[in-house]
Amino acid sequence: MEDLHPSVVSFKSFINSHPALIKEIRKSGRSWQEYYEKWALLGEDDSYWDKYKVDKHKENVNEEKESVKNTELVSQLMKYTSNLDVNKMQGQVEQLSKAVTAIQEMVSQFKKTQKNNQPEKDSSKWVQD
Repeated sequence: MEDLHPSVVSFKSFINSHPALIKEIRKSGRSWQEYYEKWALLGEDDSYWDKYKVDKHKENVNEEKESVKNTELVSQLMKYTSNLDVNKMQGQVEQLSKAVTAIQEMVSQFKKTQKNNQPEKDSSKWVQD
């Protein structure tokens, strides 16, 4: 493998510390060359790059919010399941099953009735004189 030019190595390090820039390049379809040239002209400390920096505080706050949401969801699920009467639920499931069976039987009978009420097709009526 070829050794990279030191400026390319520095640019790669810079890019890795600016993940929002990576997303922007991939999203826009622009070339890495374009951003390399800007980096070479402007330097790493230019204010142009501020929008692409990783804000560790903001990232940590977002992670904490996500963690709190997950914890709240789990606690709500635990609350609902602790108040659940398994026997009552089993009875409701059985009633629902019986209702579905009754509906299936009705549909089946309706299909049979509909099929029996259709007039038979007489092929001799279709023949022209």
